[in-house]
Amino acid sequence: MTMAGENRPILVVDDDEAIRRIVLDVLEWEGYRVEVAGDGLEALDLIDRSPPSLILLDMRMPVLDGWEFVQELTKRGVRVPIIVMTAAVNAQQWATDIGADAYLAKPFDLVDLIDLVARLHLR
Repeated sequence: MTMAGENRPILVVDDDEAIRRIVLDVLEWEGYRVEVAGDGLEALDLIDRSPPSLILLDMRMPVLDGWEFVQELTKRGVRVPIIVMTAAVNAQQWATDIGADAYLAKPFDLVDLIDLVARLHLR
């Protein structure tokens, strides 16, 4: 199911609280509605309640990692643009492996974050 609607939040999924807070603050400053989750399972619960317009996804997380999270989204028929955020050397390959729309290698420049979100939000 493809979801449309300008009022949907951007979902930030990362087990690092500092990353979640920085991304939340920057995107809210830019005028976006943002929700955060510390792992893939928490993110799925949020998606059930409030489908996002875009997902910023860390790959290595406890409980349900990025790969498992995307598998579950696919099973549910949910198609939302995804930006992979990871410190892994192979960030681009991981993004390609899960069919993500883009990636940001940590540490990333906040201008790059804003530019990518603007490009993919509500696409």
